[in-house]
Parts: sequence; C-alpha cells; structure tokens
Amino acid sequence: MLRLALYQPDIPQNTGTLLRMAACLGLAVEIVEPAGFDVSDRHLRRSGLDYLDQVPITRHRSWAAFQAWRQAEGIRLVLATTAGALPYTQHAFRDGDCLMMGRESAGVPEAVHAAADIRVAVPMRSGMRSLNVAVCAAMIVGEAIRQVG
Repeated sequence: MLRLALYQPDIPQNTGTLLRMAACLGLAVEIVEPAGFDVSDRHLRRSGLDYLDQVPITRHRSWAAFQAWRQAEGIRLVLATTAGALPYTQHAFRDGDCLMMGRESAGVPEAVHAAADIRVAVPMRSGMRSLNVAVCAAMIVGEAIRQVG
C-alpha cells in the first residue's frame, strides 16, 4: 500500500482534501505532528467529511517518532519538495513507498530533507514558488499509482 505522510500540516482544508483523496484511492495516511490546527477526529471530520472511516490514519507525535516507525518498518521516504532535483515522473515508485508533503507555509526542515531516501519535484515554470499541497500530492500520487498499479 502506498502511504501519504503530511509533515506538520497547517491548513485543515488541505488536510481534509488529502484525507478524502487517500480514502478514494486506497492510501494510508501518516500525520506527523504537531500540526497547525487541532487534528482530533472531531476537527478532521469537519474537513474530511464522511471519508475518514475509509482511510487508515496514523498520528505520529513528532518527526523523531515518525522516523523511528519508518525505519523499523523499512519504509522508503519519498519527499515532495521544490528543492528536489528529480521530476516525479522520472522516479520509479514502489508499492509501500511513503510520499511526504511538507507544511503549506514552510515545507520541511533540512533534517527531513536529509532523511528522505528520494526527493522529487513537480516541474514548474521559472519564477513560480510552489503548487497547493493537495494539488501537488494528487499529481504525484496519480503517477505513483499508475506505476505500481
């Protein structure tokens, strides 16, 4: 199963959109806390509607806790980043990969960049900063699903 990791998300509507996408496409979701909003079930239900019962969600209390879990499970971390040198369409995704999306406001810190097994980017026109996190995730997840079936 492919996994979608959200690093300290700070916009609940984007998180809800991503949870709904994950439910519809059969992805597990890892939320790396702290988030910029209350990620209790009550608050997630407001943005994720009735899709939350259809997606496995694991909350990790910190980056260190997520890393320990990931390493113990042998899960490859694919980081979506504007600093990625490899276009996502040129990466060979594998079943079980965990695609990590950064904070909408700040991406991820250097320690997360350094820990990623692969860093991919969505190619954009020169001068553009970034896509919406949910749009970016949908593009990359679509390619990953196309590759792994």
